[in-house]
Amino acid sequence: MSYDMPIAVVPEFRVLYEDDGVLVVDKAAPLLTHPTGEKKEPTLWHGLHELLSYELATGGQVSLINRLDRETSGITLVAKTAEAARELGKAMQARLLHKEYYAVVQGVPLWNHACCAEPILRMEDVAETRIHVRQCCHPAGKPCCTEFDVLCRREGLALLLCRPYTGRMHQIRVHAAYLGYPLLGDKIYGGDESCYLDFIAAGWTPDLQRRLTLPRHALHACRLTFPWKGRDITVESPLPEDMGNLVQN
Repeated sequence: MSYDMPIAVVPEFRVLYEDDGVLVVDKAAPLLTHPTGEKKEPTLWHGLHELLSYELATGGQVSLINRLDRETSGITLVAKTAEAARELGKAMQARLLHKEYYAVVQGVPLWNHACCAEPILRMEDVAETRIHVRQCCHPAGKPCCTEFDVLCRREGLALLLCRPYTGRMHQIRVHAAYLGYPLLGDKIYGGDESCYLDFIAAGWTPDLQRRLTLPRHALHACRLTFPWKGRDITVESPLPEDMGNLVQN
């Protein structure tokens, strides 16, 4: 694959829940959530504008409440009206949105449950790195907390259920790596940051396939609970096929 070509060819997603003010979709990977920079490629934002063209023509809007990384698949919450955007934005600031993720990690934890509360900040603030977006655990960072539960173990791999209680950049990936179990396919935190640089330079190659196994980091937003119109709504998304093939018989 050439780096000049779009990574995600179509804005692939499916609707999990919808009412007059809210839409919840299951985003594929490696689909970019929102347009960024000058590079033209399909995004979830473009797909949502096409899906909600009638609502947009009659005074509605498309507001992405939570934004997943390109390589993270799963549940994305969308407000269809200004009122919904305000209410859900307030709920997010108050930490009333509860999220859970599946992750396939390298290594087999001896523990069944772990909690990482290490603060996180941008690595280039405290150490040299060739990757501008890389984060790290550091005492001077912002407080954050992630809980992990082992769901199953396979030879050299484990499937974890992850519950982030804060929303720091790359939080689950950074905390999992800090505990010694980086996500499979993680080009930044998997132990060799040259994987990320090689991918940027040449795209997905046979050499990266050998080094990483999976073309994207194995992280999927599987469950979201959010308050809406006086009740809590919970939406779930099953383990995607590419991750399931790694840990299921």
